[in-house]
Amino acid sequence: MSDQTTVAVIFPLPNRDFDPSEVAVPWRVLRDAGISVRFATPDGGPAEADPYMISGEALDVWGWIPGLRRLKLVGLALRANASARAAYREMQADPSFRAPQSFASMAVADFDGMMLPGGHRKRGMAPYLEDALLQRFVAEFFDSGKPVGAVCHGVVLAARSVSAKTGKSVLHGRKTVALPWAMERKAWMLTKFIGRFWDPDYYRTYTEESGEPAGYRSVQAEVTRALASPNDFVDVPGDAPDHFRKSSGLFRDSEDDARPAWIVVDGNYVSGRWPGDIHVLARTLGDLVRKQAGAPAAR
Repeated sequence: MSDQTTVAVIFPLPNRDFDPSEVAVPWRVLRDAGISVRFATPDGGPAEADPYMISGEALDVWGWIPGLRRLKLVGLALRANASARAAYREMQADPSFRAPQSFASMAVADFDGMMLPGGHRKRGMAPYLEDALLQRFVAEFFDSGKPVGAVCHGVVLAARSVSAKTGKSVLHGRKTVALPWAMERKAWMLTKFIGRFWDPDYYRTYTEESGEPAGYRSVQAEVTRALASPNDFVDVPGDAPDHFRKSSGLFRDSEDDARPAWIVVDGNYVSGRWPGDIHVLARTLGDLVRKQAGAPAAR
C-alpha cells in the first residue's frame, strides 16, 4: 500500500486529447470509494481532454461554420454525456489533476493500482501511446501484480508494453477487450462522411498504410496481434443478455444501470471497450485495488 492510510491509483494521461468520460468517471467512482486518485503527464503539466468530446461542437458537417458549430447531431452522439461532463468539471478542481507529477517521477511502489484511459485524436494520443518511458512503467506495473484497468486506446498502451519477465507484451497470455473495430469504424464513418469532412481521420489515431487491409491499424487489430491467441480478445458474445444494449454503441452504463457495459476481468486486470463501460469498469477496478491493498470494501 502506498502509505498507512491511503489507497492510491495512478492515472497516466497524455498532455491533451484524452477522453473525458474515461478519466472523469473513474476518478469520481474511485474517489467516492475512498481511493485517492493521482495523475501524471509526460512533463508534469496539467492535461486537457479532447474539447470536442466535451462540447460536441465541430463534429457535424456544418461544424466549420462559426455560426452553426453549436448545432449538434453527430456531436450529441459522440460527446461525453451530461453525467460525465459534470464529473469532468468537478475533476478539474482536484489538486492532483491541476498539478500532476511527471512520467519520470512515477514509481510503482507509490501506488496500489493503475488506470489507463483512452482517447482517439492523433495529435494527443499518438505521443502518449508511443512514449517509451510510460510503456516501461506500465510493464513494470503489470509485472508487479497490482491491479490495472484499461479502456479503449488505453489497452493499446498496455499491448505495447513489454514485460521484463517474459519479453512479450504484458497482455500476452491474458484475456482482454478494447475498442472493437465495428465500433471504431462506425464512429470514424460518422465523422468522416457526415461530420468533420475537412478532418476525415479525426476518430482514427492510426490509419492503414498502402497495401494494408481495412482495420489493420484499428485498436482491436493491434491489441489482438499482441495476444497469445486471437480468441483472447473477448468481445460481446452473440448470446449475451442485453446484447443490443451492449453492442450497438447507442447506450452507456451509469451508476444505476450496468446493462450496457461489457468488461473482461483476467486476474487483477480489467478491460473495457469505450465510455459506455466505464462505470462498471471503475467499480471493478476499485474492488480489486481495495481487496489487494487490504482495505475494507467500499460501501
